[in-house]
Amino acid sequence: QVHPVESGGGLVHPGGSLRLSCQAPGHNFNGGTMAWFRQAPGKEREFVVAIRWGGGGTYYADSVKGRFTLSRDNTKNTVYLQMNRLEREDTAVYYCVVHNRRLILSALRNGIHYDYWGQGTQVTVSS
Repeated sequence: QVHPVESGGGLVHPGGSLRLSCQAPGHNFNGGTMAWFRQAPGKEREFVVAIRWGGGGTYYADSVKGRFTLSRDNTKNTVYLQMNRLEREDTAVYYCVVHNRRLILSALRNGIHYDYWGQGTQVTVSS
């Protein structure tokens, strides 16, 4: 098992879109949990979205609900985070994280429960 690898970050104008990818080869896409967190300069790490494989549901932070969509390609052990209507407040380093078992709902939004972290990809929303 290796750490997940993110890609797709960049600079975008407010109102624009980006799609982030996270590849996690060797991890349990059948029964695990994968999530995205983000951290802006001078701010605490923030939960963005989590998915529990095997029909366990997808859970979004209120701040991104309706604008961000998580999807997956099981054949590639990859998840995608489609981010639309981006706002300046979305500027952060985005991290893909994995836990190889299904986390309970109360644990999804806390980064300490995830075992594998990617290096992060920078998203900057600016005019």
